Amino acid sequence: MPWVTRGLRSGVVTTRYPRRPDGYPGPWVGSVRPRTSPPGEVDSGLDLESLCPTGAIRWEDPVVTVDRGRCILCMRCVRERPDIFVADGEVEVAVLHPSALVSPGPGSDDERALATLRTDLLRRTRALRRSVHIRHVDAGSDGTEEWEIAALTNPVYDVQRLGIFFTASPRHADILLVTGAGSGAMTGPLVETYEAMPSPKVVVAAGTDALSGGMHAGSYATTGGVTASLPVDVLVPGSPPSPFSLLHGILLAVGIVADRSGGGKQHEG
Repeated sequence: MPWVTRGLRSGVVTTRYPRRPDGYPGPWVGSVRPRTSPPGEVDSGLDLESLCPTGAIRWEDPVVTVDRGRCILCMRCVRERPDIFVADGEVEVAVLHPSALVSPGPGSDDERALATLRTDLLRRTRALRRSVHIRHVDAGSDGTEEWEIAALTNPVYDVQRLGIFFTASPRHADILLVTGAGSGAMTGPLVETYEAMPSPKVVVAAGTDALSGGMHAGSYATTGGVTASLPVDVLVPGSPPSPFSLLHGILLAVGIVADRSGGGKQHEG
């Protein structure tokens, strides 16, 4: 009986995303970008690149860029130079190409490449939209992404309502969700998992470590992310990415939501 009354008091806590925008993220920091007008231009240059421990900042006078695939969201650049960098609360940060991780956004040539990638991905995954099974592999993670992935099955996100399920067998999986900096010991098992999956299949790399190695880039023990070992289709930046960002990446992989980086159209699920 106490559970019934508690449920009546709480009401429905499950998000309506992606059908409706969700205000739940609140103060969540999804990425860091240059705060300039026009975008990317800075009148005078200091040693901006030294602000970032992972080399995500590039300054080529007068343009400053931030590579979200390398950014670990330590916020040092925002604290030291709030006149140039700003924290962004956007959670729909998943993209289809590494060039789209760099802020300011992709140029016209990259836009054409993104359009091609988007078309190819939709063609391959059209049959997966109603029922999607995910095999998650930890390829050397620090555990932060795993906490966010686990949250996807709680009552707030409830990914099962969208026909998304996690599976222990790669032979039943449509999406390979990979986290971690790509440890050398996991390269073989990771490739074997990918090869065991039936086609069509999609690879989603989640988190800064998986995209570039993060703080572990250059280490003898890692490959600097998983993009060197697998053909990655969707990249989800963040350290760690929020459950909404992970969900956006999964839905982007099967063409249910848009690729925000290239102005892709919304697709009905």
